[in-house]
Amino acid sequence: MINFRLIRHLWLFLAVAEEQNFGRAAKRLGMSQPPLSEQIQVLEQALKVKLFERSRRGAKLTPVGAAILPAVRKFAEQLERLELAVEEALTGQSGMLTIGAISTAMFDVLPGLIEQLKVAYPHLTVSVREIDSVEAVPALEAGDIDLAFARLDGNLGASIKSLPLLEDRLVVALPSDHPLAARTRISLSSLSNEALVMFSRKVSPVYFDNLIATCRASGFSPRVLHEVRSVASQIAFVSYGQGIALVPASLKKLAPANVVFRALSQKLNVVTTAVAWNAERPNPLIDEVLARLGAKAT
Repeated sequence: MINFRLIRHLWLFLAVAEEQNFGRAAKRLGMSQPPLSEQIQVLEQALKVKLFERSRRGAKLTPVGAAILPAVRKFAEQLERLELAVEEALTGQSGMLTIGAISTAMFDVLPGLIEQLKVAYPHLTVSVREIDSVEAVPALEAGDIDLAFARLDGNLGASIKSLPLLEDRLVVALPSDHPLAARTRISLSSLSNEALVMFSRKVSPVYFDNLIATCRASGFSPRVLHEVRSVASQIAFVSYGQGIALVPASLKKLAPANVVFRALSQKLNVVTTAVAWNAERPNPLIDEVLARLGAKAT
């Protein structure tokens, strides 16, 4: 158990030792001289040693007092560092922030955010691990990560809060020699007989289910030929002639020469990246990140 009374007495001892005068030490400590003298006497009785030679000229350390002074000074410095560490931890200026992110968020969102945090909190350690969207909520609930950047939408549970960061319009990725490639716009219903390369439901169930529901609302159940683990893989499969795909328009930069993107007649927007956190695990760093991202939690 921490003896806070002893710690206070050591602080008082250090002030008198440095000032070599009870009056000046009392003024420095913001107290009157008699209580200070009494507390030093209590410390001497507790340690069973004499720490100061008192005289009209001041207070001079005894050999025992001089011997323990370096250790007391070091202890005081450690306490100051502890106090600073606690203050920094409470304000989010130090410690560790663990982030789980899908691969696209690692390129689109995290570089700028982490750079800002490094400037604002140079003592902060940021740990990033790659996750699939389906892993985000369980990892947040378990406390394995502090923040998740993933394809998340809708109700994520009582304890998980989220906010959308990036949205994109869905387009059709298809081989350049595909008959539909001659069109400038393609209706969703015209894909009813096409083999689709879909983002795997195991990786992002909300994203997958929303696309399936959108197709059904257009009058057909999609023929899913392949389920893959990333949007980049969707485009790769299209280039291999393994079907066509519905992908975010921003992924056009990944397309090889034999894959073209065509707009859909309907405007279909999807959340490509959201940030989520566990509201039952308060962390000032999370509030700082949300403030920098600047959006409203849902």
